Amino acid sequence: MMKFRFRRQGTDPQREKIKQELFAFNKTVEHGFPHQPSALAFDPKLHLMAIGTKSGAIKVYGAPGVEFTGLHKDTTAVTQIHFLPGQVRHLLLQRILNEIEVGGVKKEGVVCLQEVGNYSLPGRPGIESCSATRVTVLLLLKSCDLLCIGTEGGGVYFLELPRLLLKDNHTLPQDQVVQSLPDDYRCGKSLGPVEALQEHPQQAGKILIGYSRGLVVLWDLSSRHIGQLFLGKQQLESLVWERSGNLFVSSHNDGGYAVWPVTNGNTCNQQPVSSTIPYGPFPCKAISKILWRTTQTGSPVLLYSGGMPRASYGDRHCLTIQQDKDHITLDFTSRVIDFFTIHKFDDPSALVVLLEEELVVIDLQTPGWPSLPTPYLAPLHSSAITCSCHISSVPPKLWERLVNAGKAQQGRHWPICGGKNLAPPPKQQELLLTGHEDGTVRFWDASGVALTPLYKLSTANVFHTDCDPSDDPQDPSDDPDLQQEEEWPPFRKVGCFDPYSDDPRLGIQKITLCKYSNKLLVAGTAGQVIVLGLSDERSDHLVDVSVVDLLQDREGFTWKGHDRLEPRLKPAPFAPGFQPLVLVQCLPPASVTAVALHAEWNLISFGTSHGFGLFDYHRRNAVLARCTLHPNDSLAMEGPLSRVKSLKKSLRQSFRRIRKSRVSGKKRTITTPTSKVQEANAALAEQEEVAPVQRRIEPRSADDSLSGVVRCLCFADTFLRDGTHHGPTLWAGTNSGSVYAYALEVPGIGTGRACERGGPSESSVCVEAVLGKEIQLMHRAPVVSICVLDGRGKPLPDPYEASQDLAIAPDMTNTHSVLIASEEQLKVFSLPKVSAKTKFKLTAHEGCRVRKVALVVFSSTAQEDYSEHTLVCLTNMGDMHLFNIPGLRPQVRYDCIRKEDISGIASCVFTKNGQGFYLISPSEYERFSLSAKVLTEPVCSVQLDRPLDDGTTTPQANGTHKNQLGQTEEPPSALSSPIVDTPLDSPLSCADLTLDSTGELTVEDVRDFLTSFYHLPEILEITWLVSTKMNREPNFP
Repeated sequence: MMKFRFRRQGTDPQREKIKQELFAFNKTVEHGFPHQPSALAFDPKLHLMAIGTKSGAIKVYGAPGVEFTGLHKDTTAVTQIHFLPGQVRHLLLQRILNEIEVGGVKKEGVVCLQEVGNYSLPGRPGIESCSATRVTVLLLLKSCDLLCIGTEGGGVYFLELPRLLLKDNHTLPQDQVVQSLPDDYRCGKSLGPVEALQEHPQQAGKILIGYSRGLVVLWDLSSRHIGQLFLGKQQLESLVWERSGNLFVSSHNDGGYAVWPVTNGNTCNQQPVSSTIPYGPFPCKAISKILWRTTQTGSPVLLYSGGMPRASYGDRHCLTIQQDKDHITLDFTSRVIDFFTIHKFDDPSALVVLLEEELVVIDLQTPGWPSLPTPYLAPLHSSAITCSCHISSVPPKLWERLVNAGKAQQGRHWPICGGKNLAPPPKQQELLLTGHEDGTVRFWDASGVALTPLYKLSTANVFHTDCDPSDDPQDPSDDPDLQQEEEWPPFRKVGCFDPYSDDPRLGIQKITLCKYSNKLLVAGTAGQVIVLGLSDERSDHLVDVSVVDLLQDREGFTWKGHDRLEPRLKPAPFAPGFQPLVLVQCLPPASVTAVALHAEWNLISFGTSHGFGLFDYHRRNAVLARCTLHPNDSLAMEGPLSRVKSLKKSLRQSFRRIRKSRVSGKKRTITTPTSKVQEANAALAEQEEVAPVQRRIEPRSADDSLSGVVRCLCFADTFLRDGTHHGPTLWAGTNSGSVYAYALEVPGIGTGRACERGGPSESSVCVEAVLGKEIQLMHRAPVVSICVLDGRGKPLPDPYEASQDLAIAPDMTNTHSVLIASEEQLKVFSLPKVSAKTKFKLTAHEGCRVRKVALVVFSSTAQEDYSEHTLVCLTNMGDMHLFNIPGLRPQVRYDCIRKEDISGIASCVFTKNGQGFYLISPSEYERFSLSAKVLTEPVCSVQLDRPLDDGTTTPQANGTHKNQLGQTEEPPSALSSPIVDTPLDSPLSCADLTLDSTGELTVEDVRDFLTSFYHLPEILEITWLVSTKMNREPNFP
């Protein structure tokens, strides 16, 4: 019988139009803390803050929802940022490319960050000349028309703004300063680089110039002569004026600071008024920056970073606040990059500290100087993120209870409040849950542009750990000797970044939340599975513990990994919020790889590398334990934290595979007449069965390591035993391509035997599980996802949605089907016979493997009532494939993540409305949208003190829409603070910033660069930017 294949030629224009109304790929906003920050600035007029990074990015923040992002064309670290007050323009100093660029507006009505001009200091090609003119410090005068540039050679240059013209007659070379020095101070020594530049607060045109050697010069710009010399003898770090201009303070590398008077009569001052080493007398580290802030009613506030005793606290990252007798040393867990104060006239209201891993804000108006919680820029990686989960359309009651549970984290008004957020209120509340290495689960408000922390849950108090207060040998507060030792310096731990976990077994691996029953399921690294319920009151109770042995007494297997966590045997205190109800401990205590929760049936399911289990948390009863280990799967017994993994065993297994492949290759080369005929027949069969565009997929061995790992679990109310009776089922997929389907008998649900007998009450009847189907995929590819579709081909609703009329009831009259996604193909089987209906061989067609799968509802931009259920598939190549269901016909494909970014691909999580998140660095999530209708992006405005520039270039904006042909459409005026649109190979692209740090630049690299590009003098590096103003507010539908 002949077999005909019909292929559809061309495309349907109507369908292509519908696709454009449904699908569109955009990277919209970056959540979290910028990776590797390197510079900080603040605009006191507009109340905007700017952060520069080592990758050349600059991010401007105002009130929550007000964000601007831009990227320099070269991936060079931003070392300094200076605002032109009231203009949202910046001067950026970068250390390799030696450019100065200032930005402006290019298109009316669109907020953007844009590079506009650039400048390089004059200098002859060569390493020596470039070193002499390399920029060390910048000073923007208050008039905003002149930029002072200090260099490593000791010269000071002046640049006219905004034309970027060098004023040669104002240049101050170091030789001119040396000639004015007393003979005994010269001593033939160089003054060193210019370390600090500060303008007089009361007299415009007078500038303090500080040199590394310790000399400070008061330079009169108008008369171009030296007004006063301050002959410091200690290496200089920074300078700051007192507000009246009668004093200034210098900080030094010996850990001290000095106060100098400024008088008209004395031209040479050799001694300061006072000199103090606050943490002496032993050698101290340098005070890298110091601020002096006066107050109207009291003593001045002194703030400085560093200065710690080298021997005792040389490894601490500290910042000190002093006022009268109040003295606090803020102790951070990461390096201080920069800091500034927010103040009106005299009194400082807040201190903002940029650290290497977080942003800390201190309230200086409240006694005790407490820290303020951040509404954005929260360090997502305060403990390393191990998993994530997104919850859409959160019920208002649950949202309110979560907010109340986290109210202790709230503080007073956020001081950085510039700009105006024009985005409409979110139509629904969204939660992003992140699991962390320290056993915490953090709840984030993901409804808008600002990812705001709502509530933090800790699971550590369920167990006995090394950090238990009761385990401490001695309380320091009870020992007067220890207390006296800790009084100085007066340290206070500040910030929430803590990369060290007290016990790695506490790490959270899986999270799932039922938003209707307020039940949370959390699973960890040591096989712990915790069911939690939401409570508004504090509680002291004992957590019930159940143990489930997944090996089922199978012989020949010995667990060589870590021990289980020991649960508390006494009642423990639990704060308002989610509180543990029951702890299920898997044995062996391997990391949990999959979980499922069905709150309507009071059932949870969990899987590890050894098998999966089913537990009734209402009756505290283990229903099922199924071992999925292969007899040769001994590697699963060692665990991820095992210290006894055998290198010999790994090598032995590798050599066996090589030997096996060589033997099988030799067997295929036997040239007997019979084998030739068989080869010819096999080749003919291959030509008939395999399409020319498909790749041949080799089946995997059944005895591969970790073949028993449970990859996915799923509950469904469907037809499994026959086509007339439906009921609860449990589906499990493993790493070896096996799928197990169990029919469940839940008391009170369906028409099971428990209801038919009618004897015992429901509370005394246990849940039962019977194996109904077992499927083995042909190539044994790991099963990534399982989903049951109703008679209309739609996914089944979540628990409680159908019973409480929160969603359309599923079609239970027509035949159901199950969608099984493996790493190699997507396949739909009919139920209950489990016969194949349709499939798509993704690996054979595209050469990639499936990593993440989600069923998403896409709404049309043209028709309010039209939507489609679509299967979204993320592959190991970082691209997104969209298929319709249940037909599995390809719709569109988008490049999203760079294929080398393994961490980004592994961390990706989808929402139900077509958006997604993935990590572009340890501390940042990139938010993207696959939907043409649903976008979460910045929409904001800033009122400027300068006229709007006219330009001819149309800027590319964050969220620029691209149609199916890849053409860029003009962004609408409602687009907000756009990020410069970056390709995948851009340094700012989330696909390019992996979790691994890039290599450092060496001197040889710089020398090679300068040799090749001799026309670029190695000097100065300042960059850009920016922009704008919304002349009219957008009209939202």
